[in-house]
Amino acid sequence: MSTSDHFEKLYSELSSVLNLEKLEAQLYLHLLRTGPITASALAKELDIDRARSYRTIDKMIRANIISTTFSSPKLCIPIEPEEVLKLALKKKEEEIDIIKKSGKNVICNINNIFTSHHISPLPTFRVVQGRSNVYFDIEQLIENSSDVVYIATTLKDVSQMYHTSIPEKITMCENRGGEVRLIVEMDDPSLVSFVTRFNATATRIGKLPSKGRMVVEKGKQTILSDALPDQSNSPSHFSLVTNSYEIVCNIFTLCSLIWKNSKNLDTIDVKNYTGKKR
Repeated sequence: MSTSDHFEKLYSELSSVLNLEKLEAQLYLHLLRTGPITASALAKELDIDRARSYRTIDKMIRANIISTTFSSPKLCIPIEPEEVLKLALKKKEEEIDIIKKSGKNVICNINNIFTSHHISPLPTFRVVQGRSNVYFDIEQLIENSSDVVYIATTLKDVSQMYHTSIPEKITMCENRGGEVRLIVEMDDPSLVSFVTRFNATATRIGKLPSKGRMVVEKGKQTILSDALPDQSNSPSHFSLVTNSYEIVCNIFTLCSLIWKNSKNLDTIDVKNYTGKKR
């Protein structure tokens, strides 16, 4: 893997773990590599608009990812990665505590006011925006499933999902009697071990019909995504979620066909693998 590929992988992983935009991840990793530097010099080295660089740096300062000196001109200094991770964990834990403390009371009040729930038997559709929101829906689909679930997606998406709760949800699905089948398109054989760590019940390497993502649970629900953008909170990162039986069955049949025509990960000859179907 080339140096640029390593950095692209780092950008993706950092964005996923800390919920950063791609530019924020680039700025942070560049600061870690170069050390203290002015905002203007940083913008010049990364060849980005200076005003955009200043706005991004200010945002990262407020998030305690970057600090600045009292000197003139000011120097940008990256917070140590361990400290950034601790702060991110603490923030998430505080958010979870708030939900736990107030959530039960809110639900109780809702149930006291609305004694009957009107659930429509009609198929439903909704659009989910933002990578974290989409991944949450995927986690819920897998956790609640006791049947076959297909995930057909890109290698980059797998690398991002690896840093979510999806691998743990796969174990929960298996404990309920289900299984998660991962279909991924892969050209670099050195990444076979990385795909294995994702924890899918079974994995196959095959040619996908698009650069988007398909997640489908047999007979129940599907989550369909367009080609995946680089930025985690990009408005173009969206998914269509539906329980339409006809759509779910069609997507499940498509994934089953791709699965049938793909190669078992365990049988791939890493040395001679080209990523093309023989």
